[in-house]
Amino acid sequence: MNFQRGKKHEDLEMNLVPLIDVLLVIIIFLVVSTTFSRVSELQINLPTAEATPPEQKPLIVNVGVDASGHYVVNDKPVSDTSVAGLGIALRQAVGNGKEPTIVINADANSTHQSVVNVMEAARQENYTHINFATQVKSGS
Repeated sequence: MNFQRGKKHEDLEMNLVPLIDVLLVIIIFLVVSTTFSRVSELQINLPTAEATPPEQKPLIVNVGVDASGHYVVNDKPVSDTSVAGLGIALRQAVGNGKEPTIVINADANSTHQSVVNVMEAARQENYTHINFATQVKSGS
């Protein structure tokens, strides 16, 4: 049963004017109630220092040991494979440098004695910084 046959339905609209009025009042309230604090500043004259950056990069000596016991110091083959011969090769590679880092690149199949010989030669030459180069397994 339709009792409102002749009346047209009015489209409903949302009146935004009261919403805008309420928002403006809220904004005014927030601005008025906000307290601004002053940040106190100190006038400080910081000391200055002049330091020269180190001009030298750390000296790195690469020692390669292959599976057959051959040595290479900074890409130069070493003919004398004794500890004394390795010490001479290390001394020549270091030259006038101070506190070199000896990096041992040993083949996985090289003998333990070959690596110990490099470490002993470095010890005899008083080179105490020794590192071992490794690689990450593929698939890990």
